[in-house]
Amino acid sequence: MTDAWKKQTKAVHSGSRRSQYGEVSEAIYLTQGFVYDTAEQAEARFVELGEDEFIYARYGNPTTRMFEERIAALEGAEDAFATASGMAAVNAALVAPLKAGDHVVAARALFGSCLYILDEILPRFGVEVTLVDGLDLSAWEAALRPDTKLVFFESVSNPTLEVIDVEAVSKLAHAVGALVVVDNVFATPVYSRTLELGADVVVYSATKHIDGQGRTLGGVILGTKEFVRKVAEPYLKHTGAAMSPFTSWIMLKGLETMELRVRAQVASAEALASALVGHPKLARVIYPGHPSHAQHALVQATTGKGGTVVSIDLAGGQEAAFRFLNALEIGIISNNLGDAKTLLTHPATTTHQRLPEEQKVELGITPGLVRISLGIEATEDLVADMLQALDKA
Repeated sequence: MTDAWKKQTKAVHSGSRRSQYGEVSEAIYLTQGFVYDTAEQAEARFVELGEDEFIYARYGNPTTRMFEERIAALEGAEDAFATASGMAAVNAALVAPLKAGDHVVAARALFGSCLYILDEILPRFGVEVTLVDGLDLSAWEAALRPDTKLVFFESVSNPTLEVIDVEAVSKLAHAVGALVVVDNVFATPVYSRTLELGADVVVYSATKHIDGQGRTLGGVILGTKEFVRKVAEPYLKHTGAAMSPFTSWIMLKGLETMELRVRAQVASAEALASALVGHPKLARVIYPGHPSHAQHALVQATTGKGGTVVSIDLAGGQEAAFRFLNALEIGIISNNLGDAKTLLTHPATTTHQRLPEEQKVELGITPGLVRISLGIEATEDLVADMLQALDKA
């Protein structure tokens, strides 16, 4: 592998390991353990693992290592650790570096499970959490303290698609010595410049665009070798959130086609947003790639594209949103995103339903809000399907 390769080439070839049989498709090493030629060899591995040595699947596996090296090459990270789900990756990235008495600052516009970790889990163990408006740099600056150990945010928030200034927040956090952890799922590895812009750790739900075909759960933590191997790995290998070898193989196959899928999804998202802006039944259309978005200039200067998700807010509230969802012929009602199929979600009653009503209002999660994750169907068919469903709303 060479660093000069484009992302699309790295997604196909990085991290490849071939057995003595010279297989084209990566091998699946379905084993929980490994054998040693001698007792001395076993002793040596438990002291320090070599570059291509393994002792137990909870700690590492050849198929999983191929996935970790490939996604690290795509992201421009020194190393990666694959996990059983996206939330296992978020949990480890937040919990592993922290201890009782530490302070965390996080954007308040987050996925419901991320908020649960910040609101419920970390405070139980003596970690103080301050939530801020992620778009307000003065709020970040005011909340950061000398004892702030970590900041956390979604580069693009779920489901209202607020775009955080990664570079500016990272500079503020680093000024007080805080670690910057970013959930990057909406930006996708295809368009990510998150580490380049100053983040220390990037987290993905591989369940989304990396698998991209609704088959399995997975997550990954990316960063420096020091963080991945000295901070995240001890926590993960002792608490058991390992990605299975079969899942790792699926993720490797997903990476091979991810760029083709994501670019097609982005093209459909751009077309849909343009078709829906100004529609009489919509109170608002939210798409970072459209000029109407408040952070459009920031998007153009960083990722250059607005992503695969469009959110719309139906003027008629929940009743109109449900009529719209139930009238779809192509789009599928589901709570996932990043799939080859177009998926639509009503966040107020599903992914964010546990939030108090005042918090939903504060985050802009209205009764009429619908999140649309564009698939790879024909763009013209998708736009037509959304318009006919709006007619029935």
